[in-house]
Amino acid sequence: MKAYIFFICIVLSRLVFSQEPPFTEEELSISHWIDGTLLTPKETEASNLAIIIAGSGPTNRDGNQNFLKNNALKKLAEELSKQGIATFRFDKRVVKQIRQNNVDNNMMFDDFVTDATDVLDYFIEKNSYNNIYIIGHSQGSLVGMLAAKNKADGFISLAGAGNNIGDVLVEQITKTAPMFTVDTKRVVDSLKAGKTTTDYPVALASIFNADLQPFMINWISYSPTEILKDLDMPILIINGTKDLQVSVDEAELLKAANPKAELVLIENMNHVLFEIEGGDLENSKSYNESFRPISPQLIEQISNFISKK
Repeated sequence: MKAYIFFICIVLSRLVFSQEPPFTEEELSISHWIDGTLLTPKETEASNLAIIIAGSGPTNRDGNQNFLKNNALKKLAEELSKQGIATFRFDKRVVKQIRQNNVDNNMMFDDFVTDATDVLDYFIEKNSYNNIYIIGHSQGSLVGMLAAKNKADGFISLAGAGNNIGDVLVEQITKTAPMFTVDTKRVVDSLKAGKTTTDYPVALASIFNADLQPFMINWISYSPTEILKDLDMPILIINGTKDLQVSVDEAELLKAANPKAELVLIENMNHVLFEIEGGDLENSKSYNESFRPISPQLIEQISNFISKK
């Protein structure tokens, strides 16, 4: 009986050991507002680091918001780390502000660029990696390309818009609520001119609230294609064919802006990096389904791109 129990203990210990992740985790504070997680591969010395920048809203380092948990960015970081690539992902500054009940109502889009630049500068100064890549998801694509210029060794856009955010909003609202298309165009035109407005439908208040408009004016002043065409570094543009928020056309605009960039369209991948077999209902529900794996093709494409240098 004792021998049997000993055997069971040995088997269980091996199972536990085999489940240990092939990377180490280290929590880092980069600045007053920016905290994140560094994953370092155990088996091989990582010569490349990928800095992952989250999309719009109060998105944390894992890619989640209060009522939407998919862990997409956490899974991206872990899968890349398994491929021998060190990764750093961080909470957007608004996440920490919400936790501390100290939200800055004067926050601007440029603050996100400052944060991403601070992260990049931190790792450049550490001088621990041969190459540092920026991976920007959704809104993080524009943030990332602004931070990467003249500093990073490569840039990867995941579901990043090619059009100005104002034009993207018009496109999205035309698809989902066409009755508000004219109102949206009017408000966007005002914001593009640097002017706030109170003339918008109540139904669009979550987008065009008066408190948000200075932030939107700052964001809308940037053209992703104009910025990307000046990036002199290896560039990979990735979009999924089932992305409900950013169409394949946006990725193709980015590619046209910088012909040297690589463009990869992943069949059935959606905005949160899952591969969806069904329709829009399954697609939308997946935003809150953390049990799903992210696209294996996505990991393969990014890993191959980074390993080229």
